[in-house]
Amino acid sequence: MDEINWDDRLIAIKGSRGVGKTTFLLQYAKERFGHSRECLYINFNNFYFTEHTLADFAAEFVRQGGKTLLIDQTFKYDNWSEELRRCYDSLPDLHIVFSCSPVMRLVEDNHDLQDVVKMYNLRGFSFREYLNLELGTHFKPLNLENIIDNHTEIATNINHVISQNYAEKQQSKSLLDMFNDYLHHGYFPFYLENRNYYENLLKTINMMLEVDILMIKQIDVAYLAKIRRLLHILIQTTPCSPNVSKLSLAIDTSRATIMNYLKYLKDARLLNLLYREGETFPKKPVKVYMQNTNLMYATAEGYPDSQDVAQTYFYNAIHSCHKVNATDRSELFAIDSKWYFNVFDQYKGNVGYHLTAVGNMIIGEGNKIPLWLFGFLY
Repeated sequence: MDEINWDDRLIAIKGSRGVGKTTFLLQYAKERFGHSRECLYINFNNFYFTEHTLADFAAEFVRQGGKTLLIDQTFKYDNWSEELRRCYDSLPDLHIVFSCSPVMRLVEDNHDLQDVVKMYNLRGFSFREYLNLELGTHFKPLNLENIIDNHTEIATNINHVISQNYAEKQQSKSLLDMFNDYLHHGYFPFYLENRNYYENLLKTINMMLEVDILMIKQIDVAYLAKIRRLLHILIQTTPCSPNVSKLSLAIDTSRATIMNYLKYLKDARLLNLLYREGETFPKKPVKVYMQNTNLMYATAEGYPDSQDVAQTYFYNAIHSCHKVNATDRSELFAIDSKWYFNVFDQYKGNVGYHLTAVGNMIIGEGNKIPLWLFGFLY
C-alpha cells in the first residue's frame, strides 16, 4: 500500500491468482475509509452486471456521494477496458482501483487505458514479509546495493533479532529453518488458512490454467490438455534450457504454439523465462524456471533438487525489483547489466565467482552472500 500513489484516478492491482488481490482491496477500504460510504467494493461475479453497465453504475455511485470504487474480478465484465475509460473521462472526481489477472494487457496494445492507468504488481510474500508475519518482527525492505556492500552486518543484525525472538518464546528454530519453511509453503498468503496448503495450491494452479489462460486469452478448452501436459513436462525438468522441437513432439503441436504456451504460462505467473540481454518473446528463452519455489514443492514427484530450488528462489526474489538476464560469463545471472551472480544451495569454497548467493549460510563473507537475504528486497 505504501508504494501506491493513491491520488491517481485509475489504479490497477495486477497479481497472480492466490496472492490476495481481493484481500488487498478490502483491507485498503477498511484502513482508509472505515465505515464511510464514500468507498464501495464491487465484484463482477454479481449478476447485477449482466443487465447494468459499469459506467451507469459508477455515475449513480458518484451522484450519491461516492468517491472511490474498488472493482474485483474485472475480467468477467465484457468490454471492461472501454467501460473503465468511460468512467475515467466522464467522472473526474471518481477514483477507481481494480484488480486484474497478470495475463490481461493493460498497457501493451490497450488503446483504452495505456495513457491513463497506473499499474502495480501485488506479489506473493517475500521472505521478509513471511518473517514479519510469523514472528511479529518489523523488518524493512533493503535495496540490492546495500545487501551487496553490507550483507555481513545486515545478516548479523537480522539473525540476532530472530534468535532473541525465539529465545523469548523458548523455541529452537533457526533462521535457516524459517527460510526452508518459506521455500516450502510461505509464498502464497493462504498458507495462513486452516486448509491443506498444497491441495489449495493445486486448485489455484488449475484455475490459472483454466481461467487466466484459457478464458481470458480465449483459447479453446480442447487445448487445455496440451497446456497441462507441457506444464507437467516443464515441472519435471525446470530449471531447464527448453528444447522446443522435443516439446512440440511431446504434446503434438507446432514450435510456434509451444512458444505461445510458454508466454501464457509466464504471464499467468506459473513460469519465469530467462533471456539474454536484448532478447525477449518470441525468442526462445535460455532457461525456464518455475515462478516460485512453493510451486515446485506442490507439483514435483518427490522433493525437488535443492540446487534447483535455490536458483528458482533467487530469480523470483531478484526479478521482483530488478532486470534479470542470462549471461555468457561463468556466472548464472546478470542483474541490471551491472552485477553478476552465481547461486549455490550450499557453500562450495572459494570458487572465484564475482558474487555468489549461498543457500546454507546464515552469515556471509566477502563476495559470498546468504541466499535468504535476497528475500528482503520487498
